[in-house]
Order: sequence, then structure tokens, then C-alpha cells
Amino acid sequence: MLEDRYYMRDEERSSRFSATVILMITLAVVFALQNIDYVYTRLGMTSYLSLSTEGLRQGFVWQLFTFQFLHAGLFHLFFNLLCLWFFGRIVEARLGTAAFWKIYLAGGVLGGVLQAGLGFALPQFFGWPVVGASAGVCALIAAFALMEPEAIIMLMGMFPMKAKYLLALETGIAAFFTLVPANQGVAHAAHLGGIATGVAIIKWALYDYSPSIRWRPFRNRTRRRQLVRAATIKPGFWKTKGGIPKAEQVEPEEFISREVDPILDKISAHGLQSLTPREKQILEAARSKMDKR
Repeated sequence: MLEDRYYMRDEERSSRFSATVILMITLAVVFALQNIDYVYTRLGMTSYLSLSTEGLRQGFVWQLFTFQFLHAGLFHLFFNLLCLWFFGRIVEARLGTAAFWKIYLAGGVLGGVLQAGLGFALPQFFGWPVVGASAGVCALIAAFALMEPEAIIMLMGMFPMKAKYLLALETGIAAFFTLVPANQGVAHAAHLGGIATGVAIIKWALYDYSPSIRWRPFRNRTRRRQLVRAATIKPGFWKTKGGIPKAEQVEPEEFISREVDPILDKISAHGLQSLTPREKQILEAARSKMDKR
């Protein structure tokens, strides 16, 4: 349905009690429990749930999942929460809650697999226990950068950088320190695995950045150009003064098929930023008509 698409949702409604907010609260609660356990209960929660080659040898495969919810310190937690707030909410709004969880959890698990695999192969460099949501967060950042490559990100709150360059920088750092593991305080291999997972899911599982649009692997660049041309509405279809179709004069299904679908194809091919003011008005007209149903 048209109202299910991210750009036709009410922002407040889509962010209230979202999976992103729930995840952020969960991470904060788990971190508090970690500290309570460390000071009072002393059950060894962190050592039992963090990802380690020793634990995997004992069959603790759940560590590939549980390590994503633990953190090594307050700054570690804060940085991941900050990234979830800025990137996770947008990914969830665009792709939906199910896709958000898929990207986050798959990024964490596969990032953990890469980190643990290197831990078995090179224990002197990668054999230490790992905690943190960073692998899943990196997957979400990668997904955001692929969907909004031209979006401006304020790096460290001071340096403007396009999302596509942020992804390239993040990938370069993770790849370099995976190949040259000089810093054992950061799980760069897990970050790299998370980035690769986010890219793979967007490119091959959620092509066109919408769960409702299926991937057509043999669609070529010529087809993309045809989609863009199709997004320019031909004269004569339900025109009013100013060239904007009047949605109230036609059935919703016909209006969406003739006027809205070509615009949605254009968004799929080139992003929301490619729309003209007129095309945005058509989407608003469609939303108004859907709200009245």
C-alpha cells in the first residue's frame, strides 16, 4: 500500500516505539545489568555472553548473538546509541521493522563469524573476547549510505561528509586494521563483516530499497533510464491548473497506477532527492486521497 512506504508515513507515528528506540533502551538496560553483575552479583555475565573462541569451542554458539548487546564501557555504548539514533531510525523508516532487525542482527552475527574465524586462525591478533553492537550498527550505516549516498553527515559534529564517503572511510579503516591488526581494542574484523552484510542485504535482498519491490538481477542501465523517462507524466491525464493531477477525480487504484507508480519507480532508481516539486505534489495528493479512504 502507498501509505506503507517510508516517505508517505507520518514521522512521529513511525518513530514512536520503533524498533530502533526499543533496541537503544535494551542496550542501555543490558549495560546497567553488566555493571550490577560486575559489582554485586558477580555471575560472570560478560565473560559468559561475550564472543570468544574459547566459548565457541565449548559450544556457546549463542555468543554470536548475545555479544551484540554487551558493551565494554560508557563511551562504547554512547557511540553505538548515537549511531543508532541517526542511522537506525532512517533505515527502519525506509525499509520497515523486519528489515531493520534483519540488517542489524545479520550484520552482528556475520561480523562475529568473521571476527571469530580470524580468532581461530590468528589467535595472537584476534583471539580476545569481543562485545558491542558495532558490527550491527556498521551494517545499518552501510545500508543508509547505499540508500542516501548524497546525504551530508557531520563527522564528529564538525566535518561535513557525504554518506557514500563515510562508508568508504569506514570500510577502508576496518579493512586496513583487519589486515594489519595493530589495535586489539577494536574489533575491526567484526566491523568489516557488518559493513559487508549491510551492503549485501541492500544490494541483493532488498534491491530498490523497498521490501515491496523485488530484485530483477538482469535489469540493465537501459531499463533504469526508461524508468526515469516514465516518471514524466504525459500531457492529458487528469490535469488541473498548474499541471498537477487532481486525485479526487479518479479512483485510487487508477490514480496510483497512472500517476504515482512511475514516480515510485524513479525513487527506486535514483532516490527521493531526484523528485521534482511537481512529482512531490503528486505524492502528497495521493497521500491525501489514501487518508480519506
